[in-house]
Amino acid sequence: MAITGLGHTGLWVYDLPKMRDFYERVMGLSVTDEDEGLEIVFFSARPDEEHHEFVLQSGRTSPIGDKQQHQISWRVESIEDIRAFHRRFEEEGVKVQQEVTHGNAFGIYFFDPEGNRNEVYLRIERDVRQPFRKTIDFSLPAEEIYAEAERLLSDGGAAYQPVQ
Repeated sequence: MAITGLGHTGLWVYDLPKMRDFYERVMGLSVTDEDEGLEIVFFSARPDEEHHEFVLQSGRTSPIGDKQQHQISWRVESIEDIRAFHRRFEEEGVKVQQEVTHGNAFGIYFFDPEGNRNEVYLRIERDVRQPFRKTIDFSLPAEEIYAEAERLLSDGGAAYQPVQ
């Protein structure tokens, strides 16, 4: 018996229409199902392959700001996707916590409208001991991002600075 992967995750929310708009329009997920009576919406990044990877349902009871989950991470396919999310988040006024290189990934940590931390990330085929997180600027051209990431890997400074 073995776990083969994470199937899906979900959040209890206060404002389902606002949260649905964020994950559908801003994040680009597809709504695959919903039940208005139960106030639940199912989303997929790959609707032809997976019915849902993410669920939102009304009924949150904890105050915004309470820590619920550590983060929700969304994988992307290219550096151009990371750069596109960087631009979209600026345009939409999305609160970004940090843009980083993990050595083995590039990521943008950000918050949804109810304060849940998310990350969009690009996996890089490189073995780097974790935790490793250094700030990087995704407004730069792709070749400069990769060059800066290489420099940060070897600069000798602190490899991990916790961000609250």
